[in-house]
Amino acid sequence: MTLSLPLLHLDPRAALQAIREGAWLVDVREGHEVTRLGYGVERLLLMPLSDFERRHTELPADADLILACAAGGRSQQAMNYLRHLGHRRVRNLTGGMAAWLAHGLPVRGGG
Repeated sequence: MTLSLPLLHLDPRAALQAIREGAWLVDVREGHEVTRLGYGVERLLLMPLSDFERRHTELPADADLILACAAGGRSQQAMNYLRHLGHRRVRNLTGGMAAWLAHGLPVRGGG
């Protein structure tokens, strides 16, 4: 599956649909944030922004990636970094976890 949207940003519902169709959600929040409250999806990769430059090569190069964080700022940075490196199959989750929660989408943990 290739994201057909030319947009660089996906709202939470579009992101969830893309994940269900094969995209990966890449959570760039720090470990303590993820422990408190995580995205409730199966296709999830955890890669804190603090480790992103060092670890980005671990991301699947042949997959659609949706970058996510708490509000959208850190994931925007990560997406811009990957696009700068030539990756084109990356999108940012608009509003991050705050928007995800506002849409009542699945989470893990208690918050």
